[in-house]
Formats: sequence, C-alpha cells, structure tokens
Amino acid sequence: MDIIFINHRDLYHPNAGGAENVIYEIGKRLEGVTWLAEEVKGRPKVEYLNGIKIIRKGNKFTLHLYSLKEAKNHEIVIDSIAHAVPFFSYLVNKKAIALVHHVHQDVVKFELNPFLAEAVRVAERRIRNYKYIISVSNTTKQDLIKKLKVDERRITVIYNGVDHEKFKPGEKSEKPIVFWIGRMMKYKNPFDVIEVKRRVKNRNVKFVVAGGGELSAEFGEIAKKEGIYYLGKIDEKTKIDLYKKSWVILSTSFIEGWGMTIVEANSCGTPAVAYSTGSLPEIIKNDINGFIVPYKDTETIAKYIDYLTSDDNVMKELSRKSYEESLKYDWNKTTEEYKRYIERIKAY
Repeated sequence: MDIIFINHRDLYHPNAGGAENVIYEIGKRLEGVTWLAEEVKGRPKVEYLNGIKIIRKGNKFTLHLYSLKEAKNHEIVIDSIAHAVPFFSYLVNKKAIALVHHVHQDVVKFELNPFLAEAVRVAERRIRNYKYIISVSNTTKQDLIKKLKVDERRITVIYNGVDHEKFKPGEKSEKPIVFWIGRMMKYKNPFDVIEVKRRVKNRNVKFVVAGGGELSAEFGEIAKKEGIYYLGKIDEKTKIDLYKKSWVILSTSFIEGWGMTIVEANSCGTPAVAYSTGSLPEIIKNDINGFIVPYKDTETIAKYIDYLTSDDNVMKELSRKSYEESLKYDWNKTTEEYKRYIERIKAY
C-alpha cells in the first residue's frame, strides 16, 4: 500500500491527543504508511516510528500548503480532520478520504471569536466535497449529514479501537477515585468537575484530574482550594495506572466524536459517568458500563458517583460489565476494516 495520513500533529507534538493516537494505532498495523504533520521543535524533519514514515513540514497554517503538494505523490490520502478545517486533498487526488473525528460547527463558539468561528464553520462544510468519508461513530455520521449536508452514501462508519494488551483491569484503589482526563479547553468543561465534587456526598471519594491546555493554570489554582488533585499533563503509564485504580471515569465534554478515554477506562474495568452528548450515548449503556445524564446536570452525576462509590459490590459488578463491553472495540478489527475500505477505493 501507499497511504499518507495528513494531520496537524504527530505523536511527538506537545499537544498530541486522541486523533494522533488513532493514526498511530492504525498506521503501525498497515504497510507503506507516511504521516505528514507540522514541524516539532527538537524533532527531525523525517523519522520512522513503528514502520510509519513521519514527515514534518511547516506550521499549523502552512501545513495546508505542503499537504496539497504531498497528497499528489501517494495512491491513497487520508485527511485527518481533527481541527475542523479540511486539507482539501480531493483537489489534487481522486482517492482522498476525509477521516472525521467530530463535527465542530457548535464547538468553535467555545474557543474562537465570532468572526473566526464563522470562517472555520464555512471551511468545515467543504468536507461534503470529499467523495470518501470515514466517520468514527454513528453520531458523527448524523452530524455530517445534518450539519454539513454530506451525502449519506459517501460516509462509512469505522469505530476506533482499544489495545487490550495495554489497557486491562487492575487492582482498584482502597478509597474511591473519580478520574477526569482531557485537554483543558472550554468545550471540555473541566470546571464542571468542581461542581460535581461539591455535590458528592461520599466524603471518601478522591477526585483526580489530568490534562494540559489553556485552562491549566486557572484550573490548578481552584483545584487546590477545592481539594481536587490536579496532575497536569501525564504520561501514558500514569494514565493507565489511574484508569485501573479508579472507580469512575468522568466526562464533562460538550461533545466527543469518539469517547476514547471512556473505552480505554472501560477496558481497564472502570465504568463511566458522562453527559449525554456527542457519541457518548452510543458508547455508554446505563447500568452496564456506566451512566449518562443530561448536559450540565452535575447533581445527577454526583448521585451516580455516590451510587458507584458507596458499595464495593456495585463497583465490582459494573467494573466487570465495563470490561466486557469494551471487548467490542479493538484496533486489529478497526485496521482490518480500514484495509477492506481502502482496497475498495483502490479498485475504483
């Protein structure tokens, strides 16, 4: 195969996150994969990672120019649209695929001024010009259809996976831990954790928050006063250890195209409590691998946390069911679906 993934960041970028992990997990299981991303200070322009050739050019603005040049040189192009604005590879390559993690039409209002937000919305709507589109969830597929007017026939849903060799159940902490992890951005609503903690009645519960981003300093100051353990950005080993020890994984995001932290935590035997937004109702089944509640309903979230942390037997039962539910997702299965999809496109 001759495939190039185009994405703003690679795994070594300081702001790398879920979208980068998706490309890495799929890319290392395929052959002939190139990954074009922005330059990273201290990293070479070209390097190899588990068989993936990483090419770094430009910055978050100029990468869009380099991408059009590079897309011409490969048989299959997969534009990873993790930050709303497409790379428009369909202009230079008939076998360009848009990989859509989630639709940003409603999210940009949290992070951008009104003028720039509207410009990004307009650019994102050009996703409908791609002949081939991969959506990571049925929720994102429906957003593509309703919000971007994408022809449903162009969309194929391929779920992301999880590495069950790496993410697996371990021993729970003696005292209950509620774990929140994500980018410290407005649309992730990290400050809702504080509201939840204030409403939880079980005084033995320890709240642990991890993740870097623009709200880090502000959140860190308030977290100290509220008795929340804020760790900042953590490494993979620490993340997995916390998944295993925690009794609950908490999500307060306005939207998630794919709840990667939910599936990873479930794979470690940790149930989730989350807002009923984005793809999370698609992933979380009430009283099986967690609970979903209406957006911003911190009172109900607190009640579910009390329920899960006040009885060992309840936690153990949902821990078992969470792990079993996570077995539906696997990177090997995901990659096989990508292979079949790409082979069909190559045959056209």
